[in-house]
Amino acid sequence: MTSEVKIKAGQPQVQKAPVKAEKKEMTVAFIGNPNCGKTTLFNAYTGANLKVANWPGVTVEKVEGAINAHGYHIHLVDLPGTYSLTSYTMEEQVSRNFILSDDVDVIVDVIDASALERNLYLTLQLLELGKPVVVALNMMDIVEKRGMEIDLHRLPEMLGVPVIPVSALKRRGLSVLLHAAVHHKDHVHPDRLIHNHSDHTHHQHNHHSEFAMVYSDAMEDRIDAVRQLLHDKYPDLYNHRWHALKLIERDPEITAKYPVDDVHHVLDRSYETDIITEKYAFIEEIIHEVVVNQASKAAATDSVDRYLTDKWLGIPIFLAIMAIVFFLTFFIGDMVQDSFQGSIDTLSALAEGGLTSLGADDMLISLVCDGIIAGVGGILTFLPNICILFFALAILEDSGYMSRVAYVMNDIMNRLGLSGRAFIPMILGFGCSVPAIMASRALEDKRDRYRTMLVTPFISCSARLPIYILFSGMFFPHNAMIVAYSMYLIGIVVALAALKAMNLFSHEKKENDLLIELPEYKRPSAHTVYVYVWEKIKDYLSRAGTVIFAASILMWFILNFGPAGYGDMADSFGAIIGKAIVPFFAPIGLGYWQICLALIAGISAKEVVVSSFAVLFDGVNINSPAALAALASMMSQGGFTQLNAYCMMLFSLLYIPCAATIATIHAESHSWKWTAFSVCFQIAVAWVLTFVVYQIGSRIF
Repeated sequence: MTSEVKIKAGQPQVQKAPVKAEKKEMTVAFIGNPNCGKTTLFNAYTGANLKVANWPGVTVEKVEGAINAHGYHIHLVDLPGTYSLTSYTMEEQVSRNFILSDDVDVIVDVIDASALERNLYLTLQLLELGKPVVVALNMMDIVEKRGMEIDLHRLPEMLGVPVIPVSALKRRGLSVLLHAAVHHKDHVHPDRLIHNHSDHTHHQHNHHSEFAMVYSDAMEDRIDAVRQLLHDKYPDLYNHRWHALKLIERDPEITAKYPVDDVHHVLDRSYETDIITEKYAFIEEIIHEVVVNQASKAAATDSVDRYLTDKWLGIPIFLAIMAIVFFLTFFIGDMVQDSFQGSIDTLSALAEGGLTSLGADDMLISLVCDGIIAGVGGILTFLPNICILFFALAILEDSGYMSRVAYVMNDIMNRLGLSGRAFIPMILGFGCSVPAIMASRALEDKRDRYRTMLVTPFISCSARLPIYILFSGMFFPHNAMIVAYSMYLIGIVVALAALKAMNLFSHEKKENDLLIELPEYKRPSAHTVYVYVWEKIKDYLSRAGTVIFAASILMWFILNFGPAGYGDMADSFGAIIGKAIVPFFAPIGLGYWQICLALIAGISAKEVVVSSFAVLFDGVNINSPAALAALASMMSQGGFTQLNAYCMMLFSLLYIPCAATIATIHAESHSWKWTAFSVCFQIAVAWVLTFVVYQIGSRIF
């Protein structure tokens, strides 16, 4: 089986053996509830290293790949998680629109076997589409651990479609599932249905022999009546029964697209609740017949959640866990950092010695050693800390804890006019603001999405960590971890306070119910953690080799050249620019032209603040503790104190996000006006809060 994968919207690209043109083609769509294992299954087939986490909302758009198997070139599509085909959020609309299109040959419904009752609701909706469906029964290992059993003979009898047990994580059952999809691609009618019902109904047709989901007599009469009206008006419609159900539910899209006259006597109201109730009644019947020993073993998840999701303990536990994460980030990271520091020092010395022996010009030696190596090398020094932070976040995500944070934050977010689901993008912001902004698609309301996009950049991303490590290490050597941790807490508080202010001025007040899956706690997968950390490290190294490399060279040039040409830094273009903007930064304790210039450069990428800092101060070796101590002493003599250093970190936390985040805000909002407002809003908040801290602090200390 060979594979290739094409990832849309900036996702990493993986490509394997070329596809032979003569092979027949088909498209298989993976759909299912959030966190059911769709992306893991997609990765298992294609070899792609897409992000997988044990919480909902990881896939925010459809991802496409392809494999060659069973004589077919099979297009695979991983769709965003959805609980039903009644779409509310942007990602649910993506899934529904693709499933309803003519592009799909077979639907693979990925089901979490440990949560069969919840997952089957979407399954019943998919069966009503009249398209080929194959059920992939995933996570059977959790079922076995609970002491439960699922009757794999009875379940396909009741659903009328193949049910294939698989383990996406352990790559079991993959070939059988693919074979079933290929074999089933032309089956638009259900296989043999065996229900414990009477064959006699009050309807013209015996629906129990046609459909897996059969409603009450009154509802079936209503469906038949609407279906006949649709058939008369739209004879070419591919599935009159499904469209009739949507009209009965008063689905806005179907109602607008296929209006039917003379239907008021049948549809006097929306029957969506009635249909949902009857579906779950049938699901209960399925569970009763196919699940054995359902309550034989209580899940350990429930015991742990008594504490982690407790109303009073949940938030303190979250803060304590994050404190442990930052303790490990600093304690272990600093121990490993020494080896990186020595390597950068050695590289710089070798480069300087080699260039000198070759008779290179002093300007070239300065560019390589004081510009490139000092800038890029300074960023690479913090790689151990970044690795540990991402490793800890990967463990928390894959274990299933992160969705609990959204749950415990629900009450607070409700008071701010949002649901706890809005906290999920904010949590993602601890890693990177770009996917965090994209994750706002999971919110149903456009207003909620815009508000979340506005405040998410306040959450401290990993790119800001080098700034905290540098300044807290120089000016707070004995309390560096506590100072850096305070930045993360302040980011959360400022984001929540901004939401509160927006809610106070909003004329629209509404209740925000939270519907979110709390997945099973599980042992984090080594492969998943590895993929997560490696992708983040690659991104970090990529920025070091591109954006930061270019910024270091640019910074060196504007600091070594001025109107008079190559010369003293004090007369350079950089000094002229920095001194021009000092009046803006002076009231917040950052009235040093080098600091001002570094902050401006940091708009390209937040790590550039650190690389620029190394170049700005005559190529200072920020990898050497002794050099940093000397620099801190020199800056202190110039009036740059601990208060100034704290204000530097605070402003770096809150001011304009990086260029990539700004571009993502525009891509998600489709508005330059909103993007400009977001940038101005973040500058204003950063300046005002830093001003308050500096002015109060300067009077106290």
